[in-house]
Amino acid sequence: MNRKLLLVYTGGTIGMVSSGKGYVPSPDFRGRLQRHLDLPGLDVIELDRLIDSANLTPSDWAGIARVLVSHWGSYDGFVVLHGTDTMAYTASALSYMLRGCDKPVILTGAQIPLDQERSDALDNVTTALAMAAIPQLQEVCICFRNRLLRGNRARKISTNGLDAFDSPNAPWLGEAGIDIRLRDEMRLPSGHPDFLIPEFDTRAVAALTLYPGIPAALVQATLGLPGLQGLIIHSYGAGNPPDANPALIQALEHGVNQGISILNITQCLQGPVSQNAYATGAALDRIGVIPGSDLTPEAAFAKLHYLLATGHKGQALRHGLMQPLCGDSGD
Repeated sequence: MNRKLLLVYTGGTIGMVSSGKGYVPSPDFRGRLQRHLDLPGLDVIELDRLIDSANLTPSDWAGIARVLVSHWGSYDGFVVLHGTDTMAYTASALSYMLRGCDKPVILTGAQIPLDQERSDALDNVTTALAMAAIPQLQEVCICFRNRLLRGNRARKISTNGLDAFDSPNAPWLGEAGIDIRLRDEMRLPSGHPDFLIPEFDTRAVAALTLYPGIPAALVQATLGLPGLQGLIIHSYGAGNPPDANPALIQALEHGVNQGISILNITQCLQGPVSQNAYATGAALDRIGVIPGSDLTPEAAFAKLHYLLATGHKGQALRHGLMQPLCGDSGD
């Protein structure tokens, strides 16, 4: 059975062209794609404002989601072409906004522009289209270099490798070789669309990486940012801060007491936060910092933004951050 698919071009390396200042997004991607690929029955639309993904903001997540939702009833699957730098952020955000997704939404892009020699664009697009035609897939995914990854589990792991994405804390959902093989036991169950696209406040969430000798004043300054409602700290190992710096712990405690939700994720590529494993992490438990399990940095950022934008506060926000949504973390 033929599946009706929509390809949404948002920008990114895949459609960029050379300029005097380096690669820049370029319009009329459909025309250039047609020179390489026969597209019968495939509809292609592109955003009015193409995005270099390094310039992405949370409001762009909502814009992409609105495009998908406005066409939801007319297509069987969707492919979103996106810049690689922030693709995992957008995939995570879309997974939360499109909860109950009952069709495939596949994000892909390229490390080398379509019109350049040795481009990986065509392979990624054709494989993503094949994935988007699988009705059993009912979630937001990233398809890159023949890997199918859950969108809110994926990370960009290489700046120059063509296998640029992986999901360090979760198995791949599938792989494309001679045949496409899916891990059926890993797929999310069939859903019923419960879409909610909020207005995001770009000031609401900040992230701070802990490092040896980090001054408490930096934490205080970050927590004092206008409009801040949530802070993500990237701690050491299993969720450990430098608790020998009492001023830093006090600054975090003051932020919690002021109503700022602080989410703790690890700097490690693999493994979850376990704040009670060490005395240092227990200090965060004591002051009310929320453990982030094995959320990726991208999923943590998008999830905190989404929950705040949809009115979650206090215990409801804490519960939402600690519970898996759309398969984004381990139980």
